[in-house]
Amino acid sequence: MADCTAFAEPRMLRALKDFFDRNIAPGPGRDERHAIELATAALLVETLRIDAEIREPERAAALAAVRGKFGMSDAEADALLDLAEQEVRQATGYFQFTSLINRHFTMDQKIRVIELMWSVAWADDELSAHERHLMRKIVDLLHVPHGDAVAAQARARGGDG
Repeated sequence: MADCTAFAEPRMLRALKDFFDRNIAPGPGRDERHAIELATAALLVETLRIDAEIREPERAAALAAVRGKFGMSDAEADALLDLAEQEVRQATGYFQFTSLINRHFTMDQKIRVIELMWSVAWADDELSAHERHLMRKIVDLLHVPHGDAVAAQARARGGDG
């Protein structure tokens, strides 16, 4: 079976380069970092979209997560989420996103991504079966231990984890 990321990653990198050339000053080694940012934003967007109803508190939580994680302005975060939404619509699965994160993030950083996803999922004070399923799948794809994922969920809900 062919690795479908061979086709998705170059397209994603081109879209990222265009986005960041328009919105953020380019610099050496930035394309890879931007791909990781897009991959993370794509997982947050999928958390928004998974239950077929994007609510304002969820979008606000995703924007706050992107701003906080990557130090972006409101406009940059909004543009990144828009680009991530396009990528998610065209993606055939989550592997193209999780593989980048697995290659470049430490376990603590991956746990933080899970926590951010939980914060988006819980932003509307409801957790759908689709959101639960997505979270289990991404936790598995990022190889995050169950206990760490549970603690990340508790932190996202305001518990002490």
